[in-house]
Amino acid sequence: MNLTRRIACNPFILKSHGLSSAHFRLLTSKSDPLLEPALASSQHSTEARKPLAPPQYRFVYPEFLPDPNRVYRNPIREKLERMDMINRRTQIDIPEFYVGSILAVTSSDPHAAGKTSRFLGICIQRKFCGLRAEFVLRNYVDNQGVEITYQLYDPTIQKIDIIRLEKRLDSELLYLRDAYPEYSTFDLNMEPEILPEGSPVPLNKTMVKLKPRPWEQRWERKNFVGVSNILEIINEKMTKQMEDHKKPWEKYDLVMEYRKTIPEEEQQEIYAEVYSQLHELEIHRRKIKRSRSFIKPKKLG
Repeated sequence: MNLTRRIACNPFILKSHGLSSAHFRLLTSKSDPLLEPALASSQHSTEARKPLAPPQYRFVYPEFLPDPNRVYRNPIREKLERMDMINRRTQIDIPEFYVGSILAVTSSDPHAAGKTSRFLGICIQRKFCGLRAEFVLRNYVDNQGVEITYQLYDPTIQKIDIIRLEKRLDSELLYLRDAYPEYSTFDLNMEPEILPEGSPVPLNKTMVKLKPRPWEQRWERKNFVGVSNILEIINEKMTKQMEDHKKPWEKYDLVMEYRKTIPEEEQQEIYAEVYSQLHELEIHRRKIKRSRSFIKPKKLG
């Protein structure tokens, strides 16, 4: 029995030593040193039991992260959305892809001949989070630029095929709208390119050339890395305006960076919540790919 417990058991000791009730509460609130190792070990065991998601999950499944803007945060809605997203992924295989990857999406279309339509194109943008996550595909069809925006968890989507998995130098490729057609022209019957399992995602360092102005946006102010001829097209006045719009101090603004991102601790907590289900889906997807790679030979004649 420690000192605090003796004082708690014998109130006359308080009067003899001139201690008040405040001292009594202070002394009796002290934790028992015999219980501290047990509490620490139990806390450590519960933390160890939590599954730790791989760090690359924030790139593979970015839509599971909530909106960084605190105005739109709602923990209950976010948790319910993650449950719906997992349930949707059990019905359809949503593969890993990035801006710059070439995808083919098959979706239900009541106006098509077979009630389904298929579109192949390069992903030029990914935006929003949760069930509102969207991606934009672009392709040139019959000498006309065509873009289709798909909601990633749209129930009308029947199949998403990865034709070529790769990344680009920029986080969005909207400037392809003002680029030459060859940078966004792909065969609609293009065969998929299969990467070895476990290999890193290749980075396509293609430099895009833009057509002469007018453009849809002031691309020279966006600080894109994958455009090669912007300075050759813009005039002296636009060059000066481009320099005036630069904000080199933003890369040192930690508060702005904090408001634009989700803290790493919160990311781990979110991905630990859905890690087991996503890991099971990944294993199931690998089994399907391996079964497809082995084709039973047919007898001739």
